[in-house]
Amino acid sequence: MKVALDPTPFHHDYSLLELPQVVADLGYEYLQLTPHVDMIPFFNHPKADDALVAKFRKACASAGVGIASVLPVLRWSGPDEDAREAAVRYWKRAIQITVDLGVNVMNTEFSGRPEKAEESERAFYRSMEELVPIIEREGIDVLIDPHPDDFVEDGLAAIRTIRGVNSKNLGMVIVACHQFHMGGDLPAIMEAAGDMVRLVHVADTMDHHRSHGLRYITNPPGNAVRVHQHLKIGDGDVNWDEFFGGLGKLGFYERENAVMVSSVFAENENAHEVSRYQRETMNDYVAKYTSPELLSHQTTRKYHDQH
Repeated sequence: MKVALDPTPFHHDYSLLELPQVVADLGYEYLQLTPHVDMIPFFNHPKADDALVAKFRKACASAGVGIASVLPVLRWSGPDEDAREAAVRYWKRAIQITVDLGVNVMNTEFSGRPEKAEESERAFYRSMEELVPIIEREGIDVLIDPHPDDFVEDGLAAIRTIRGVNSKNLGMVIVACHQFHMGGDLPAIMEAAGDMVRLVHVADTMDHHRSHGLRYITNPPGNAVRVHQHLKIGDGDVNWDEFFGGLGKLGFYERENAVMVSSVFAENENAHEVSRYQRETMNDYVAKYTSPELLSHQTTRKYHDQH
């Protein structure tokens, strides 16, 4: 398993090419390349040419940091056909950038609109018809998060939708702080997804259903909004023993292609401190739910690698 940092909190204070060294200084061996204005921005065409892609790959190598995954967020399920067709074009360039970076994992969101779920599903599968052959040819895993306010938000529904594509190259992202929009029963979702879960995001959030639904109040009542947070572990209502224990039951920690990402966005003013705290806390939980036999094997392998 690769443990990575999402460097989004550092985007405004550091340039794209400075991010790998920031990640290394915080003690991470990997980063997740999230939407960045100079690389693959939200919803629009990628802005990096081949020269910048090569420079970023070199910056990662110089810092001793690997790229665990590339995360584009594009409207590939948009019910507006012009937007969907554009998103497919952008996806093709994003895939090429991923290949040129030497990365074989991409993670993303379903996108689309929940109030137009049927139209968005049609758009999603239409996009898949064009993109899946490219994804399979390049040997990339594309892992999808049922993000709040997407046309698929429920965890079990996400499993069915991904399964319907009928490609081993597609899998699922579980974001801990999205669980209260995913149906809430995270153990059942993990069990149903099984090996489909190949990437997870670690951040805490408050359960907006508590206090009779009055934990968060919007006016007027009944607004079609989705509220969640990306807090550090322990600041919200996520059951972390349930989360990390569930991943342990899946054998997640033993998979070479599995990725665990710290994705805290709520405390930019303390981003360095929080990133270190996340790394240490994630490692403690992983050790707690990793079999002694695996820990022994990992220690032996690390010794041989160092000598």
